[in-house]
Amino acid sequence: MILWQKTKQALRERLSESSFNLWIEPLQWSATDDKFIELAAPDRFFCSWVAEHYLADIKHCLCSVSGKDQAVRFTVVSEAAKPQLLPGSEIKEQLRLPNMPPGRSCVKALHPRYTFDEFMVGEANMLAHSASMAMASGDSSLGSCLYIESETGLGKSHLTHSVAHHILDHSPGTRLHFVTAQQLSAEMVRGIMNNSMEQFKEKYHSQCDVLLIEDVHALAGKAKTQTELAETMDVLMESNKLIILTGALAPKDIPDINSGLRSRLSAGLITTINPPDLQTRVLIIRKKAENNKLTLSEDLIYYMAEHLQGDIRKIESAIVGIKAKSGLLRTTPDLDMVKEVVVNIVGRHQELSTEMIRDFLARQFKVSVDDMLSKSRKKSVAFPRQVTMYLARKLTEQPLVEIGKAFNRDHSTVVHSIRVVSENMAANGCVRGQVDLLAKKIEKQFLQ
Repeated sequence: MILWQKTKQALRERLSESSFNLWIEPLQWSATDDKFIELAAPDRFFCSWVAEHYLADIKHCLCSVSGKDQAVRFTVVSEAAKPQLLPGSEIKEQLRLPNMPPGRSCVKALHPRYTFDEFMVGEANMLAHSASMAMASGDSSLGSCLYIESETGLGKSHLTHSVAHHILDHSPGTRLHFVTAQQLSAEMVRGIMNNSMEQFKEKYHSQCDVLLIEDVHALAGKAKTQTELAETMDVLMESNKLIILTGALAPKDIPDINSGLRSRLSAGLITTINPPDLQTRVLIIRKKAENNKLTLSEDLIYYMAEHLQGDIRKIESAIVGIKAKSGLLRTTPDLDMVKEVVVNIVGRHQELSTEMIRDFLARQFKVSVDDMLSKSRKKSVAFPRQVTMYLARKLTEQPLVEIGKAFNRDHSTVVHSIRVVSENMAANGCVRGQVDLLAKKIEKQFLQ
């Protein structure tokens, strides 16, 4: 306690009076030993601000007083220790602390699990994730504007929520505005009707450090909102403020938007999130099962990953369904239970595709999908690739061109593979038996 009082006196001489009174004086000594000193602050935002702006000063003065290099950590003071306002002394208006910019964040409710730690990264979303993480961390090397395009349910909202969480946790003084395109449009309409457009412009032009807007494609046909958004983006980009937008369509494909807004939407980095591949779906299922305290065997996880493609919300629905069903029956999930839940989500008769056969056979042959897509001519890779093309032709209605696309090949490669497998089956009974067995496994896995 005496050590902290002496450190505070040194800080009083080192800092300006206003900074000391508002950021150092409220800190309370909490605990200490030879290695660290713990200080309590009013809330986590206060802790974050002091750690970011005054930690070096505190450590310098602490070392000069004690003669030891001690770590400093911050904690939030307990509710019982917080000073209480006397009756009649309520603060009418929130005061703005020094060094804090005017205005405040305007953020819709954030999903507590939509954080970077919970986001499963795969080839389909790697660029979008990396760009979002970099911008949230203050890396300006990618520019100040990011547009994320994807179909519904593939993770673009997860990334925007993650950015908001990260910024508010690490830089609570940042003025962050997070809205959907519909909310922005409705807010602008209210501004026009109430003759308060100056406040609207002030909020988004002068009192905004980070702007996150979801579902920009919803502005199609809304000419006035498009004009206001284009103007806002101009102002923010000139000031190097951060802008992240999402949409179900790429800027060039959004109908009924003016050329000015289309140009601005295309001015920064544009990333696309594609449907997750098999391995990414496996990671997602494992994580969501863990979050729901649901135990699933590897076979069940892979079964779900092979059948629940596209929209990740299908996986969430399946996890909830299996959790509920196993809880009601008081039994561990098995294949029959998982099949029943999955069928209710995707339907009993899903269309078999080359990609489904490819991913399944990659596991059967113990090779990676990347190897199957590569130009490798090793027999351990080429044979599974040829068998997949053969069975895709046999078990699906897809044309040769579509089968080839699943391997980044043209139709002539598919024709060659079918001929090679057919000749090997005719000449070698073992090959014929192996291919027939694989065909039966595929039918059992996907078509029953």
